[in-house]
Amino acid sequence: MLSRTLEGKIAVITGGSRGTFPWPFPAMNPSLISPKGIGSAIARNLASRGCSLVLNYSSPKSSEQCISLAKELEEKHAIRCIGVQADMGSISGPADLIQTAKAQLLPGSPFRIDIIINNAGVVNNTKIEDTDPEDFDWMYRTNVRGPLLLVKAAIPYLPQDRSGRIVNVSSISSTEGFEELSIYGGTKAALEAMTRTWSRELAERCTVNAVNPGPVMTDMWTSMPLSHRAGLKPWVSHTPLAAVRPGLDNADLVADADTVGGRPAYSHEVAGIVSMLCSEESSLCTGQVICANGGMRMAI
Repeated sequence: MLSRTLEGKIAVITGGSRGTFPWPFPAMNPSLISPKGIGSAIARNLASRGCSLVLNYSSPKSSEQCISLAKELEEKHAIRCIGVQADMGSISGPADLIQTAKAQLLPGSPFRIDIIINNAGVVNNTKIEDTDPEDFDWMYRTNVRGPLLLVKAAIPYLPQDRSGRIVNVSSISSTEGFEELSIYGGTKAALEAMTRTWSRELAERCTVNAVNPGPVMTDMWTSMPLSHRAGLKPWVSHTPLAAVRPGLDNADLVADADTVGGRPAYSHEVAGIVSMLCSEESSLCTGQVICANGGMRMAI
């Protein structure tokens, strides 16, 4: 059993309900994994460490899944966990999320937000000539304005002793110049810029960092045509930890490795890095973009 190092803390996770798998993760048998979202992997990791959770979802279609996950985590880890529908791409959604969490999670008790995980994001791959201004607005509303307004709404409830943690889920596309990601990569670069600014403005309240996943085995990855995944081969094949391990890695990933160049990350691997940044031991780390991509990007 994992140590409950986050006992008594409260985390807000946007995009926090997609995907299911057991935690602690069966490290020696990843071949059993099915596609899942980063948000649910983070939720499971933090819950296993005793952290109570507010799981945000945007679409009514995700309500049943989110409620089911919240109930499971409450029963398994003896925490409080609620699901809250709020559109992070709207002007009112982020503030509504915070106020609903305050009213429902611990009614009648002092409310504090110890951890914020800005994970919700949207993407639409397009070439420059096919770029639609509506796509630009849609992605920037959710990927940039949403995190900004969420942090703004949460400021009154952040700790006063530097113990708070904000982790922004960025993407390696912010730096690598992948084709068809002009808008999405731009939103993630903006999120990383805000990470650095917030680390200064909120220094007495919390640390603020980002993680930059590369390809991750989510529904988005598995639904992508193999030809599109093959376009990432120059990057994947030079990523130290992307080499497949027959007998250990998911069989479909092993089969695709020659075409794709290796394997994507598993969402639990990204969640582990996010969890590390939420720990007390990370207290001297702020304003950084932390590798969550197996070494696809190396920088000082």
